[in-house]
Amino acid sequence: MGTSSTAGENEAVAPAPVGPPHPGAAAPAGAGPPTARTSLPGDALAPSAARRFVRTVLADWAAHALPAPGELTQPLADDATLLVSELVTNAVVHAGTSVELLCRLDPVRGGALVVEVTDHHPAREFRARPRHRTGDRDGPAHCGHGLRLVATLAESWGTAYRRTDKTVWFHLPTGRRAPARTLPGQKPPDRTALEPSFSEQPLSEQALLHDLRVAEVLAPSHPRRPTGPKHTGDRDHHALSFLAEASELLSGQFDEDAVASLATQLAVPRLADWCAVWLDAETTPGAIRPAPRLSCVWHARESRIEPLRRALHRTPPALPAAGSAVPWPYGPDGPALACRLVAAGGRGVGTLLLGRTHTPGTADAMPADIAALIEDFARRIAVALASARRYTRQATISRILQRGLLPRGVAEIPGVERAVVYEPRGDTSAGGDFYDVFAGGRGRWCFALGDVCGSGPEAAVTTGLVRPWLRLLAKEGHGVAAVLERLGRMLAEEAAEAEPGAAPRFLSLLYGELVPHADGVRCTLASAGHPLPLLLRPDGTVRAAAAPQMLLGVVDDAVYRAESFDLAAGDTLLCVTDGVTERKSGNRLFDDGDGLAAVLAGCAGLSAEGVAARIRQAVHGFARTPPDDDLALLVLRAQ
Repeated sequence: MGTSSTAGENEAVAPAPVGPPHPGAAAPAGAGPPTARTSLPGDALAPSAARRFVRTVLADWAAHALPAPGELTQPLADDATLLVSELVTNAVVHAGTSVELLCRLDPVRGGALVVEVTDHHPAREFRARPRHRTGDRDGPAHCGHGLRLVATLAESWGTAYRRTDKTVWFHLPTGRRAPARTLPGQKPPDRTALEPSFSEQPLSEQALLHDLRVAEVLAPSHPRRPTGPKHTGDRDHHALSFLAEASELLSGQFDEDAVASLATQLAVPRLADWCAVWLDAETTPGAIRPAPRLSCVWHARESRIEPLRRALHRTPPALPAAGSAVPWPYGPDGPALACRLVAAGGRGVGTLLLGRTHTPGTADAMPADIAALIEDFARRIAVALASARRYTRQATISRILQRGLLPRGVAEIPGVERAVVYEPRGDTSAGGDFYDVFAGGRGRWCFALGDVCGSGPEAAVTTGLVRPWLRLLAKEGHGVAAVLERLGRMLAEEAAEAEPGAAPRFLSLLYGELVPHADGVRCTLASAGHPLPLLLRPDGTVRAAAAPQMLLGVVDDAVYRAESFDLAAGDTLLCVTDGVTERKSGNRLFDDGDGLAAVLAGCAGLSAEGVAARIRQAVHGFARTPPDDDLALLVLRAQ
């Protein structure tokens, strides 16, 4: 079994599964470490079933003092449940198969809890940001933070690939800590410091199978809870750890619904029994603000999520934008706190609502220290929401700009198949590569493939200038060489008018004309500092179809030459940018040793779409990492 190492993991191999006597059962004493496993269907109910399974198994082990009294604690149960929920959700969403879930206590690691989640799709890895889902009957939409949570909470973790399945595994330390060693001459440690804090006290079966009040770890409400400076320090430590963890996880989200989803799952059951997040709609000044949108609802009890969602839809909280946690009198079954999510500048971005189920012997209202913690938590949510919204706005602007830089369509050319592959780096950025295929008038069809030197907004601005200029010059009737010469002068004039210190605007461009005739297609083209086009004949021979010439914009009065040839039926012209030829794999480039020509030679007989797909596949497969430059190619095949 192969294993892929992951950052933060401490193990070289995945722990070997140990089968129980029957599904869901713990191994008996003397028969190996306590182990339980189950199989879950690949549907929306799998995460809920996984959470119930983990709680049931831990409750059974706690009731039978396995591995020893005090080993199983509330934080352990909460972390295990959260991680299993996320991993099973990822497995169901991305693999779409049934899921095998295994829990065991590893005596080699001091009784650490080992959990394995196995799906049956070994070739597909988890996405960093999976497609957002809404309307899930099992709770709020999950947005693929399972592995991020595992890396944050687990002692060690990793993935193991087999021929028929894939396993994600993790270790969580149990409650007992090994006593500190005393060095010679060192004062023995204070024995009271080695005792587990209240949050690490052993769990009872009742606590695991019913509502786990992890809020009690952070705020006193139980009358039997120990008090004193030691336990106050424990609460402060856990509160700071929780806030630090929340900040790290929330800051990595780029979608506001993902932020809301993660916030509710962090809060339950650590701060409350249930949690909800409303998101304010973004509006322009003076516009009527729509009602807040209920983004996510989460409850410690699975069966109560939908009833709670319906109840909260009827009574959304109306609060001043103060960012303070205030009692909310409409909690469905107990005390609740509402807090406005206020970003920088006092701008409200949403509302956080947390509540607890009222039980005898507990306070009717949440105490002051839990309210202060909720306010700190709400500020972190607000910062993450504001960042996610800025990212979304920038991505939207970039997509709109990108659409404006590219042609609305590719012109149909009589007697010629055409195919285009265009992949800007980062998928949403406006890149420096561009293409165009358009009717030039008088029986001519023009094509272009260009690459602006540089990247980012400056390159996008140049692209936005060049493509309209190119069309204008072509439709005025200028030939191929004349178009390049005039375009070079226009770039030089634009650079002369730029602000002092502005980067020069250079452009590599492959430009040509196609004129269909009775015996084929007449092609005239020129390459200005661009990767040379390749001509593929039906017999598999490949040759360069142009000579190299100077970049546009380098010399004001540069002179260019065009070359003409005929495309017979079956001939294919391949035009690419340097994102193809300079694709890196270590110290090698894709086009080293005429690598592009070798791949093209194997495309004889393929359609234009087939050639484009074959070249793209070869470029992506050349290295393990994704391409780090814009990728563009144009295929023209005479019929």
